[in-house]
Amino acid sequence: MKRYPAFVAALLLTLSLSAQTTPAEFAARYDRLVARVGIAGAGVETLLERWEEAFPDDLKMLEGKFACYLEKSGTPKVIRLPRDRYLGREPLLAGKDSTGAALNFFEDMEYDDELFGLSQSALDRAIALAPLRLDYRLARVSALTLYEKESPDMAMQNLRALIDYHYATHPEWVYPVLDKVDDAAFNSLIQEQAYNFFRIASPQSREAFREVSELMLRHNPDDPLFLDNLGSYYLVFQKDGKKALKYYNKVLKKHPDDVTAIKNSLLVARRDRNVKLEKKYLAMYVKYAENEGERLSAQARLDLLNKQ
Repeated sequence: MKRYPAFVAALLLTLSLSAQTTPAEFAARYDRLVARVGIAGAGVETLLERWEEAFPDDLKMLEGKFACYLEKSGTPKVIRLPRDRYLGREPLLAGKDSTGAALNFFEDMEYDDELFGLSQSALDRAIALAPLRLDYRLARVSALTLYEKESPDMAMQNLRALIDYHYATHPEWVYPVLDKVDDAAFNSLIQEQAYNFFRIASPQSREAFREVSELMLRHNPDDPLFLDNLGSYYLVFQKDGKKALKYYNKVLKKHPDDVTAIKNSLLVARRDRNVKLEKKYLAMYVKYAENEGERLSAQARLDLLNKQ
């Protein structure tokens, strides 16, 4: 029997396996490997490269490449900042400088541009092959939000284009965990992206939060999600209770059981020490509170104010 050097034999075996492996078999191997080592662990990149050589248009392979390179592109680090929150997170370690001002340590992620670019290239190919996969388009926005951190310019540009495209053409989106993506489902998914901007709370992300909310209201003027968003923008970021109430009252006029609008209206009333308004919203909260404990607490506060 003819004998080959060990490395040649291994190469021949690899080529033989690749030639005989179906997309489903590659996917099964990938799932088993990821379960053991994680989405960017030892051997995952090599398997994805072999999979790509055999089946360059396989969507699950491209999903794997996106996830692998996105994971590889980020390196955790700790940074020191003179603020109480960073990217919506509490500090890992709190401290003060010599003047008593906050000087805290936060967890951060430093991204390698080349590896992040490879992750986006894989996702772009997947979108080109499956343009109706809404989860791919939202994954791009989410990845860009992570990458851009406090300046989500490209993320907002992609999200704006996605919203405009949806309402201009109403495509039959595919989203794996949903049977159907109607306007209500689409709006909820966009709200998740808007909340990411709200949570980051930098000057640029605050404006992105406002912009996406206003854009969605152009298409859905009475949508309580985005009316609540604008109320929160003026309440939290602009400290303008009067303008915040304008949006919350729009919500409550058509959706009197909207607990978010009721709670935030209560915050405005208490901050402004407006007892009349507080009693108004307390009465609504007693009626629509999410659990019995909250209802009883609101009732007790309302009874106290009525006695004064």
